[in-house]
Amino acid sequence: MSDKPEAAGRKPIADNRNARRLYEFVETLEAGLALQGGEVKSLRQGHVSFKDGYVDFKDGEAFLVGVHITPYDKTSEFDRPDPERPRKLLLHRREIERLQAKVEQKGLTVIPARLYFTRGRVKLEIALAKGKKLHDRRDDLKQKDIARDTARQLAQYK
Repeated sequence: MSDKPEAAGRKPIADNRNARRLYEFVETLEAGLALQGGEVKSLRQGHVSFKDGYVDFKDGEAFLVGVHITPYDKTSEFDRPDPERPRKLLLHRREIERLQAKVEQKGLTVIPARLYFTRGRVKLEIALAKGKKLHDRRDDLKQKDIARDTARQLAQYK
């Protein structure tokens, strides 16, 4: 038996918390990533930044753009890929076409939400998302403050 504490065999690498604050997720989807060996080793060490990442569609394929994967320090200088290079997403053709149609019609965007290992393979959770307006973000902060205050008051009376 396995003693793994991860849920459903997932080992988390990184989570795009900023995206959850700036976007409202409409739908999420799991995609594989086409990576080189040094990139996988670097991801095992957690050297990734989602800061300006998004998914771009080109010639019927989906690419992850703007995600920085720091080169693995033990690879030679000649084998190091560009840290900002576009990385191909491994999705079914129908999924790509459906996402591309929604992005073009409704003004939505596809962003990386979470990166994790599943059975030794790197998987990316992408989200079809709608950008939040400033007042939406303020409302979220107000709701969070109210929930925190009520929890504090309930804890006080226990």
